[in-house]
Amino acid sequence: MISDLKSEKGVKEFDSYISEKSYVEGWVASQADVAVLEAFGSAPNDSTPHAKRWYNHIKSISEADKKKLPGQKKAPSGFNLGAAPAGGKPADDDDDVDLFGSDEEEDAEAAKVREERLKAYAEKKSKKPTIIAKSSIVLDVKPWDDETDMKNMEAQVRTIVKDGLVWGACKFPSRLGTGVLRNS
Repeated sequence: MISDLKSEKGVKEFDSYISEKSYVEGWVASQADVAVLEAFGSAPNDSTPHAKRWYNHIKSISEADKKKLPGQKKAPSGFNLGAAPAGGKPADDDDDVDLFGSDEEEDAEAAKVREERLKAYAEKKSKKPTIIAKSSIVLDVKPWDDETDMKNMEAQVRTIVKDGLVWGACKFPSRLGTGVLRNS
């Protein structure tokens, strides 16, 4: 059982718990991670590296994205996050204090504006032609000697077949007066 995360003992217990896990429950961040994060009194220190790694990761998720995480915002079994501090008083709950006076109507309005912008962006992007990246590769094949049949060598090179590979033109060096291929 993991005790109060505002105490050093509780943080050490959590460090042991999270040492082989990425998240409190399952394979993705969830509302359970948010609930546990809010139970911390302060950020874990270097003496609890696993808890510190998890804490920094979950803390880096934006508030808007935290609200979208799956699951219920409650501590999993084995966590005693509602434990009373040593003085016998219940832990302070700062969730009900809204320092900036934001209300949900503004959030709904902001979400509506965001959705409109995303829709406009998707329409604009769909109208653009798709660019296909191409690479040109030049193979410089040099013969062993002046008696090498270059046409045969070209035929052998063109037997190489790969997905997306399109053979282009072949250019032989110009012949010199003696009929010998020019080496470059």
